[in-house]
Amino acid sequence: MDARVRPYRQRTFVILGAAILASGAWTGWWPLLFLIPAAVLFAAADHMLPRVARPELVMFTAWVGSTVTIAGAVSLAGKNGIPALCWLAVPVITLTSRFSTRGVVAGVTITSVLVIGVAFGIDPHAVVHAPELVLAPLALVLSVAVLSTPLMRSDIQHRTDAVIDQLTGMLNRKALGARTHELTLQSQITGEPVGLIIADIDHFKRINDTRGHAVGDAVLKDVAYLLRKQLRAFDLAYRLGGEEFLILVPGSNIEQTVELATRLREGVATSLVADNLAVTMSFGVGASGRDHSFDYATVFAEADAALYKAKRGGRNRVCVSEHSVHAPLTPDAASSGGELPAAGGTPALA
Repeated sequence: MDARVRPYRQRTFVILGAAILASGAWTGWWPLLFLIPAAVLFAAADHMLPRVARPELVMFTAWVGSTVTIAGAVSLAGKNGIPALCWLAVPVITLTSRFSTRGVVAGVTITSVLVIGVAFGIDPHAVVHAPELVLAPLALVLSVAVLSTPLMRSDIQHRTDAVIDQLTGMLNRKALGARTHELTLQSQITGEPVGLIIADIDHFKRINDTRGHAVGDAVLKDVAYLLRKQLRAFDLAYRLGGEEFLILVPGSNIEQTVELATRLREGVATSLVADNLAVTMSFGVGASGRDHSFDYATVFAEADAALYKAKRGGRNRVCVSEHSVHAPLTPDAASSGGELPAAGGTPALA
């Protein structure tokens, strides 16, 4: 969002500069000097954002700096600058586009304190006899914040809808692209492996055909829950579409990823889902090797091939691409070319 706001922020600085120039004959042109530090603050923040763990704190610091800068410019203008206190509402407009409700409340509080402090600092006698000099800009600041809040909530909702699968609550393909890019960059720096699991509900079409699509949707929701509850906080599960799911497992080599896939398979196979149905899933596993950067396209292709092998081999099993077997596997997996059958060695069909 900050990237979207940036060009409009620059235009706002131009507008404020033009307003100062136009009124300079009455208020003086010194306030122009305050726009330079504000521009520098935001430029520095833009430079730092990709390099820090908490970019929102950097941007909020720049935002506070710009607000203080405007307050300083108004103070420098003296008594004639009191009407310009309304300019402090300008930064408030950008609060809701980048910060949570807590950030908005903090920003509005800081701005209100500056309005009152600058007004009384310039001419307390005038403010006492004409309180509207403070009340008007305060009302403007609060009104802008209140009216911007529903826009913020709408934006958050639309962004959430864009990356969340509405049926299962899992992330969708759009979110997957951003995450795989992050993992690729991280693995290039750390050399840590990344595991990838593709899972598919066995004979799902049969459920839709015999029980109806409403039951099929309920099965998808329950299976998604069964998968998610087995994952760590930083493992992310995605619905690729239909009855197919994908799980990214940062920091896990091929053996650890196979172990997780096996737990997921057992968790689904031993549970009843919607309408008291027993369903099973097939799993394909791939992983990047240690000290080899994660390449999503390659690992996905390996896991997809392994999933196809699991389906072809009887379903309800975990299979590993032959290209992904970089670490020792369990005896069963090693002896079967990277294939882990269902418990008891007999595939259980959905």
